[in-house]
Amino acid sequence: MAKSPGLVEKTSEESVEKKWVNLMIKSAKKYHKLCPYYDKKTIQCLLMATVEGRAGKCDRDGKYDGCPIFTKFLEKLYKHYTMNKKTLPRDFQDVVNQIYIV
Repeated sequence: MAKSPGLVEKTSEESVEKKWVNLMIKSAKKYHKLCPYYDKKTIQCLLMATVEGRAGKCDRDGKYDGCPIFTKFLEKLYKHYTMNKKTLPRDFQDVVNQIYIV
């Protein structure tokens, strides 16, 4: 049974995106013990407003490894970079140092 070229291309694109997201999470661990978008005083997730459009408390106590909000943010960021044909950052600090959040 032959696979269509579009299916293979989509799968490899998803694989590249997943590798980049994992690279950013691994890189973030080098610099941050807790999520850089976690407010310790109010226990708020600052990414939740960007990703889901609503403010909310972090139910993970600032741990971002495996956090669905943090992962969605990185996936959204990946799509932004690829759609605008920009070079992907290779280090999480490059993402944090950006002036805006996508």
